[in-house]
Amino acid sequence: MFESAEIGHSIDKETYEAAVSELREALLDAQFELKQQARFPVLILINGIEGAGKGETVKLLNEWMDPRLIQVESFLLPTDEELSRPPQWRYWRRLPPKGKTGIFFGNWYSQVLVNRALGSMKLSELEQAVDEVARTEKMLSDEGALILKFWFHLSKKQLKKRLKELRDDPQRSWQINVLDWQQAKVYDKIVSSAELVLRRTNRDYAPWYVIEGVDPRYRSLSVGRILLESLQAALKVDNGREVNPHAAPLTSSLDNRGLLDSLDLSLSLSKDAYKKQLADEQMRLNRLVRDKRFRRHALMAVFEGNDAAGKGGAIRRVTGALDPRQYHIVPIAAPTEEERAQPYLWRFWRYAPGRRQFTIFDRSWYGRVLVERVEGFCSEADWMRAYSEINDFEEQLHNHGVVVVKFWLSIDKETQYQRFKEREQVPFKRYKITEEDWRNRDKWDQYVDAVGDMVDRTSTVVAPWTLVEANDKRYARVKVLRTINDALEAAFARD
Repeated sequence: MFESAEIGHSIDKETYEAAVSELREALLDAQFELKQQARFPVLILINGIEGAGKGETVKLLNEWMDPRLIQVESFLLPTDEELSRPPQWRYWRRLPPKGKTGIFFGNWYSQVLVNRALGSMKLSELEQAVDEVARTEKMLSDEGALILKFWFHLSKKQLKKRLKELRDDPQRSWQINVLDWQQAKVYDKIVSSAELVLRRTNRDYAPWYVIEGVDPRYRSLSVGRILLESLQAALKVDNGREVNPHAAPLTSSLDNRGLLDSLDLSLSLSKDAYKKQLADEQMRLNRLVRDKRFRRHALMAVFEGNDAAGKGGAIRRVTGALDPRQYHIVPIAAPTEEERAQPYLWRFWRYAPGRRQFTIFDRSWYGRVLVERVEGFCSEADWMRAYSEINDFEEQLHNHGVVVVKFWLSIDKETQYQRFKEREQVPFKRYKITEEDWRNRDKWDQYVDAVGDMVDRTSTVVAPWTLVEANDKRYARVKVLRTINDALEAAFARD
């Protein structure tokens, strides 16, 4: 869920200054229109890793916009007066009115995450608190509030580097405190709890935006742009009807470096290395599915990727290690009339594996946030909502002992073109290439954005995405097998 916020986005000074000039003017215009319309309030929740630039970014927003229309609230430990009342009381009494923006530090997520990381809150208590928060946000949204939730992120390595730099700089050492060092010690616990919270509360009416906090220029422009586009979308009126207040794009990569761009597609295996590693991993998989510990589990593998990325070949190498009675392949095409009459997850629930079973999906439920999103086969509200629905679905599978592994096989545009032409020229491969494949190439950039959002919002501890460098088919096939084997062994170890 935090992969895109750890790849090192940055913005050069010249680009930043030019963008800020335009952004400030647009934000002021939107803020003035918000005041004039006074149809809804804006509520911005600030959370994240200490040292990731939360305070600096909010300070800039106050400089870029009219601070008289922004109320910044910081909630520290509750007072005696607040402790004598329900927990949500202190937040409700400081909500911004219609036409204004409220920025909440130390909001209803902060104390929950700290308590969980320090071990003073049980998982069941965390889940109960998260459910209460989700209901509160739904009610606020139903009353018209535009809710934006930001998680400012640093990787563990980035956090340690930042703390060391501040400690060794006499002029800036005052910027770090005891809380920063404490958080560094429980970093893994905080991130683990944060992922659960973000997964459970990422809704179409109150989405999370994960912001990489290393580069201050990138960080500030990302937040500013998301705020602007969300405001502009919420203020828009279409034929007298208010539009979806969260119609702004989910992607926020200002330097166009997404997860797919960070992959090293030159990775490859020699023929001899491939034969040896393939045989080793196939033998390993065969042993794992025959292991008595597999009786308490099931296995579900999801294959998505660019057209011609080699999904079929990778699946054949996986099944080549097994007896045909040990697996079931489910190819997913356009839904039938029967399937369209049901909720979209229905046709996938039908194939959920029982214990000791292995189900392979060639394409999957992610069509809702990929093909259906890009091609306009479902509304924006539908695919925005789907992220949380998919996370809930996969969490239910995980809780029942299903090991879920998800692959995105990635190739570059030139490799895809070469494979398309090869398919047209080889008789037994012609059936693999269609006009639709060529048409999809025209929307390459839209699919890149959709994949980035998909991974950011659905790569979780219980069902992580594995991005596979697939320009070299041999390398991709071995990586797929090794990932499945590692996932099974990790599940056995947790038992």
